[in-house]
Amino acid sequence: MRLTKLAVAAFIAGLSLAAAAPAMAYDNSDNPFFALFSGNGFRPSNFGNGPGRGLGYSGSPIPRQTVAFNGKYRPGTIVIRTGERRLYLVQNNGTALKYGIGVGRDGFRWNGVKSISRKAEWPGWTPPAQMLKRRPDLPRYMPGGIDNPLGARAMYLGSSLYRIHGSNEPETIGQAVSSGCFRMTNDDVVDLYNRVNVGATVYIMN
Repeated sequence: MRLTKLAVAAFIAGLSLAAAAPAMAYDNSDNPFFALFSGNGFRPSNFGNGPGRGLGYSGSPIPRQTVAFNGKYRPGTIVIRTGERRLYLVQNNGTALKYGIGVGRDGFRWNGVKSISRKAEWPGWTPPAQMLKRRPDLPRYMPGGIDNPLGARAMYLGSSLYRIHGSNEPETIGQAVSSGCFRMTNDDVVDLYNRVNVGATVYIMN
């Protein structure tokens, strides 16, 4: 009987450690290979039933919703609330589509008003000079694909280096781990990409 109690206690302790693990601080925002070697169960695959199916793992830990949305914003406007870690696409009936996003980590969050200057499918990734200075081991260029940290789609914000883009790390959605970009699952970014036009206004509220 004593052995059984010890086994149960050990099992419960193991569950507690597993539950605590996602809360541990880590910084993988500059590492395009994290999803391949992390062993976290989110390796790119053909899972998912949404518009991102076949474009890499597309399930989101934060399901998108249609919600009531008050504000003087035109339909088609994007409102990003970094503190909430949510992106809203304003609709024409007093509602918005609400998506979970990953945002910039401490020291990399920002606010302002931009517009979508360009849209790209399966974008290639060229790490900016500032990032290469921090991480000289990164590739100078990485072609588009399911292993690319920009994911299936990217929407470029004005002339800045920032984007709304997909991700090969869906487990980071809802967290503050990026270098200032706004990341979404491939399923969600494809859905958003298909709904917005170049020129759409984007409000970033920190």
